[in-house]
Amino acid sequence: MKLVFATNNSNKLKEVQALLPKNITLLSLQDIGCLEDIPETQLTIEGNAMQKASYIKTHYGYDCFADDTGLEVSALNGAPGVYSARYAGEQRDANDNMTKLLTELQLKDDRSAQFKTVIALQINGELKTFTGICEGHITIEKSGEHGFGYDPIFQPNGYTQTFAEMDLKLKNQIGHRGKAVKQLVDFLN
Repeated sequence: MKLVFATNNSNKLKEVQALLPKNITLLSLQDIGCLEDIPETQLTIEGNAMQKASYIKTHYGYDCFADDTGLEVSALNGAPGVYSARYAGEQRDANDNMTKLLTELQLKDDRSAQFKTVIALQINGELKTFTGICEGHITIEKSGEHGFGYDPIFQPNGYTQTFAEMDLKLKNQIGHRGKAVKQLVDFLN
């Protein structure tokens, strides 16, 4: 089976490919000649994932899945949420985003947060969604070299390492994206 994963993020592509069984061949947007920015104009994580999956099916004709992920911080009423990638501006810089978040949490006691991934699968004329959540908290400072995005400041509950300190196998086992991809794979099987 061939499926398009509607992302230009090579880190996400690598994470998801590691979770898929060998009988599923993953195609990137580059593989299908999609070089434009896919619109993400919805107000929810679910909405953005569905919008991206539908865009690829409509414009390129491929069965595909798309994900959207947000970091939801309790003390900030769920922010940055759907705006996680652009939290510090349209430049989408992970360090700027983390710096802004750490600054906003400086005087907050509650540092609880959760990562939420929604995968939208457009296949055989149907649209299905799968949601993965990983609860944890925001650390005081950045730690770790692996991962991407907010990984250096997110520590999952029950662990002493941030996502950026974990190897990919462990992160995929306990993380939000891994949980959503497992549901996707179960459905495809």
